[in-house]
Amino acid sequence: MDSISISERTGANYVMLEIAGTINSYTYTEFQKRAYALVKETNLVLDLSRVVNISSAGVGVLIAANEDAADAGYRLFIMNPAEIVRTAVEATGFREMFTIIHSLTEVL
Repeated sequence: MDSISISERTGANYVMLEIAGTINSYTYTEFQKRAYALVKETNLVLDLSRVVNISSAGVGVLIAANEDAADAGYRLFIMNPAEIVRTAVEATGFREMFTIIHSLTEVL
C-alpha cells in the first residue's frame, strides 16, 4: 500500500513541509489540506527530496497550492525535488511556474 509521511517545521518567514513517500490519489488528501491552509498564511517550502512517486493528483496539488500562494501574496518553494518529482513537473509543461530551491537560505 502507498503511504506518505509529512513533517512540519517553522522558520522565520516560512513553514516547511517535509514529504516522504508517495503522493497519489490515495495519499494526497492530508498533503493537500495542509498545503492549501499554509499558503494562505505564510511562504511554504515543500521538501520533496524523499518523494518516491508522484501522480497527476500530486502535481495538481502543487499547481493549485502555488496559485493559492500567489493569490494570498506568499510564495511556494519546492526544495530539492526528487528526480521523479522534477520529471513529473516538467512533463506538465508548468515547470516555469515553480521556484525550485536547494537551501532554506534561498527563502530569506
